[in-house]
Amino acid sequence: MAEQAATGDRGVVHRLLSVVGADSLVDSVWGYVDSTIRWCWIPNWLPSWCPTSQIQLQTAEDKMLRCVDSFFSKQRIPISNGNWLWTLTISSDHVKNKTPLVLLHGFGGGVGLWAQNLDTLSQRGPVYAVDLLGFGQSSRPQFSTVTQEAEEQFVESIEQWRAKIGLESMILLGHNLGGYLAVSYSIKYPHSHFACRVKHILLVEPWGFPQRPDTVEADRPIPVWIKALGAMFSPFNPLAGLRLVGPLGPTLVQTLRPDFKKKFSSMFSDNTVSEYIYHLNVQTPSGETAFKNMTVPYGWAKRPMLQRMDKLQSEIPISIIYGSRSSIDSNSGSTIKEMRPSSHVEIITIRGAGHYVYADQPEDFNHRVLQVCEKLD
Repeated sequence: MAEQAATGDRGVVHRLLSVVGADSLVDSVWGYVDSTIRWCWIPNWLPSWCPTSQIQLQTAEDKMLRCVDSFFSKQRIPISNGNWLWTLTISSDHVKNKTPLVLLHGFGGGVGLWAQNLDTLSQRGPVYAVDLLGFGQSSRPQFSTVTQEAEEQFVESIEQWRAKIGLESMILLGHNLGGYLAVSYSIKYPHSHFACRVKHILLVEPWGFPQRPDTVEADRPIPVWIKALGAMFSPFNPLAGLRLVGPLGPTLVQTLRPDFKKKFSSMFSDNTVSEYIYHLNVQTPSGETAFKNMTVPYGWAKRPMLQRMDKLQSEIPISIIYGSRSSIDSNSGSTIKEMRPSSHVEIITIRGAGHYVYADQPEDFNHRVLQVCEKLD
């Protein structure tokens, strides 16, 4: 598709400039542009420029999970079109009859980021941590560029995964993008054999619920230079810069996000976390591209979930967890509660936590999640 578009653009430019006798200029300039585009975007170049590989990602994930005491298994769960979802499973015999808890990570995440939560959460019942399609060690297919179709690809992958695993009911816990997809899934697949398939939704700092406010620039004027940079980088994926800097990428992650090391300081004293995050996000940008196509400038959702909450079955309870120090606007939680007066909607605020609630305050987070699950069982 990209090559067809490039060929079409070349033909148009060539015809225009040939009128003024610049055929040779067109050929030389386009040759440079074409080679640059290929160099920046074709995934085959990534291993040679970025110090990463599938094996390195797997090794980084193994290091993240080495502090998990519970026995767990990891496997590819096949879905349609030769794709798969990478899945970590913990299921002890004494709690295997409890409603399973399914963990859906956020944008740029993976199953390894639940390292501080898996042991405690699995004491109550089976836990499945899944790498979303296009992220982590799941397959990275080409998504549709149409917003709704890309979202549906995510949702269908979750449903196919559920059917393959054989879950008749589950509790869906989603952070960030995972929360958005948890609700989207529950709207489309609310029932299983005339009973609720999704027994409870836990939204952890969810992305994509409010509509972009019309007054955002009036209330907080955006500097012209930021607008210019936004326009310049709008054609690129959110994490393209990380791949562009090549071998400097690992250092860049450590420099820009030293907080991740602090979040997991009780488990690691080295750069285990930043290395994992790096390898997660310099692979082929599949889910990342889909996410970009689901957003408008400054990260707002093109299809805000609040506009569809009325389609969610009223009998499905919702718990929404926010961090007290997060920059995410928690007003969406209050709005959901107002929109569902006859449904159970609980808003939980965890003190001292930012956007990554489960890593900032893992003990408090685990305790609150278990409370919600135990009420259900």
